[in-house]
Amino acid sequence: MSPPLFWIDEVPPAGSAATLTGPEGRHAVTVARVNPGEVIALGDGAGSVGTCEVSEVHGKDTLTAVVRRFDFTDRPRPVVTLVQALPKSERSELAVDLATEAGVDRIVPWQSARCVSRWAGKADKGVAKWRAAASAAAKQSRRAWIPEVTDLATTTDIRARAADIIAAGGSVAVLHEDATTPLRDAIGADAPEIMLVVGPEGGLDDAEIADLTALGGQSVLLGPEVLRTSTAAAVALGAIGVLTHRWAR
Repeated sequence: MSPPLFWIDEVPPAGSAATLTGPEGRHAVTVARVNPGEVIALGDGAGSVGTCEVSEVHGKDTLTAVVRRFDFTDRPRPVVTLVQALPKSERSELAVDLATEAGVDRIVPWQSARCVSRWAGKADKGVAKWRAAASAAAKQSRRAWIPEVTDLATTTDIRARAADIIAAGGSVAVLHEDATTPLRDAIGADAPEIMLVVGPEGGLDDAEIADLTALGGQSVLLGPEVLRTSTAAAVALGAIGVLTHRWAR
């Protein structure tokens, strides 16, 4: 079993001591009950992870550990950006959690036309919750990278981002239950970036699909079942892991 992972601002080189304190230290000492002699992992969320042996525990929220091995993991290729239309409140953070566990690199919250959820006047709070969910899910799944969660995007922002990705040789896959092109035919294994666009519970507006396909994106079918907005991205990421080099080891 892989050791539990905790976040630290900077992972020191092998042979050095690291101090874990604050909320992460409290989680390690008080919740996980880590003791001296045990092995843990300390990561910075940006690719660096140290496999460490705990040497001392101080109080309820601080421990010292010696880094026995330092590893740096590059981001997988192609990069996957998820444009996630805002789900209803009870499923909002679940979508982030599942996509993070499935390996997404970047999450763009999108106020699409048919979103029931509205972040007007509270976008900062919503983004903060998504970032916290991404951090927790990355730790749980022992990821070296915490996915970036951007600020709330408008449809104009999404069009601009899609255009840039396509211009750079990437792919834009708009998940839609009425599409006829399967996902496997819409993504390139050698594309530098893939954008997945997932609509809200009410589905994507026809104008949104038309805008993105006019730019060079493709409306794609993920499979025979109609998935919830909170699970669609995770299922698509699993397919992309197999269809590209992301899961090649």
